Amino acid sequence: MSMNKNKKRKRKEERPATHLRNKYSENTPDFAHLASLYPSFEPFVFFSRDDRPRVDWTDFNATRELTRVLLLHDHRLNWWIPDGQLCPTVPNRSNYIHWIEDLLSSDIIVKTTSNGDKVRGFDIGTGANCIYPLLGASLLGWSFVGSDVSDVALEWAEKNVRDNPHIAELIEIRKVESVKETLPLEGSPNGMLDGTERKIELTENMESEAVTLPSSSSTYHGPPILLGVVKDGEEFDFCMCNPPFFETMEEAGLNPKTACGGTPTEMVCPGGEKAFITRIIEDSVTLKHTFRWYTSMVGRKLNVKILTSKLWEVGVTMVKTTEFVQGQTSRWGLAWSFLPPAKQLVSSHMAVKNNLSFMLEGLDRKFGAIHVLESTKSFFSCSGASCNLNTSSFTLDITVTKDHSDAILKGGPQDYDRVFSCEDKQQASTSSSCLNLHSNNLGFRVSVFQQNPGTLLVKGSLQQRDCQLSGAFSPIFQRLEEDLKQKFCRRK
Repeated sequence: MSMNKNKKRKRKEERPATHLRNKYSENTPDFAHLASLYPSFEPFVFFSRDDRPRVDWTDFNATRELTRVLLLHDHRLNWWIPDGQLCPTVPNRSNYIHWIEDLLSSDIIVKTTSNGDKVRGFDIGTGANCIYPLLGASLLGWSFVGSDVSDVALEWAEKNVRDNPHIAELIEIRKVESVKETLPLEGSPNGMLDGTERKIELTENMESEAVTLPSSSSTYHGPPILLGVVKDGEEFDFCMCNPPFFETMEEAGLNPKTACGGTPTEMVCPGGEKAFITRIIEDSVTLKHTFRWYTSMVGRKLNVKILTSKLWEVGVTMVKTTEFVQGQTSRWGLAWSFLPPAKQLVSSHMAVKNNLSFMLEGLDRKFGAIHVLESTKSFFSCSGASCNLNTSSFTLDITVTKDHSDAILKGGPQDYDRVFSCEDKQQASTSSSCLNLHSNNLGFRVSVFQQNPGTLLVKGSLQQRDCQLSGAFSPIFQRLEEDLKQKFCRRK
């Protein structure tokens, strides 16, 4: 048992700390070298007993000067913020930028904006530091709208843009006008907008498309976030956000090991990050295709699961998550879209992998390979697909038609509590064998292998590579992975 724990701990420690394209993925900042080049940074560098140069992370002036020096030395960016404003860490923020780059360069959701090959992003609450627009513009040539409500933040963000004339034309800083009420708040009658005091004008089309989340999840009542800030006719490839993670400043100050600064507007909102991101989700339901991808950083892993469930409830077509690790700090990325998955995903002309696999780790002891197979069978049977379960070999043969494929890719993870509500479909579908394949049907086998206690390997094998739906194998298997991990991987 202890050996297994040690293996898990070792595997966790070896995970990449930064994105592979991050400047600091293999070459972490050399504090001693930077101090020799920038005299203003030298007073903040000291040497530990092992003779390694270090910085006091509890000193706001030290972290601010380090950020200034890294942006200047590695990115040719002039930058500064006044005392008390949120000071970002450059490697961590770069991770977020490169993850969005991955989303945009993938073939999951096609580009629909009319700006050609150019990429346009929207930074929610850009802050005085304006870090995301500065990095996105300097690293990748992206254009940005950075929004904020604070006069100090707007003033310094604009100054940081002006101080970098080589990218200044790519960045617009936009003031968020405060309104008495932005969208339906908790307790509002029927979840409808109150038109008597609002300043946000929504078109009739937008209102008719809006899907209101349950009132218990809607607790945000601050300034506008996207609705009322995004202008009519605007299109964006993505939005991004470093939300206020905390509900109180006392909660924000609980970590004594860091001093990143931050004003109450940047750090706190009633309901914390969950309420703030829920409002972004609500706005996205109305704005829908205005953005190719909606994204946000999330500070608590539990909230990722809660927010992901909300996203499937409101009808998104795709959800993506990732983990950002920098030093001892973990953050998560959450992305979603309302656009249909790319047609290339179900094209027979794209390169198709015959074999795919993923690991299920951290399973409860009561779950084994047979439970995962039965859940996999329910996942596909609920869409009407034909399944043939072999309990002796721990395999499941599946046949999927075009209609089944569309139903699987458009739907979200199945609700674990209603897996067996599809029993009738299961009985009907299991009567036919998956080995009777037609050229227009997709056939594949799912196998489950025990690796060690609490860990299972799930493998998918394509049975007929040249069928018309072979391109759907990868996204369908990815959707299965999301579903099984949501049901069985409960570890925080």
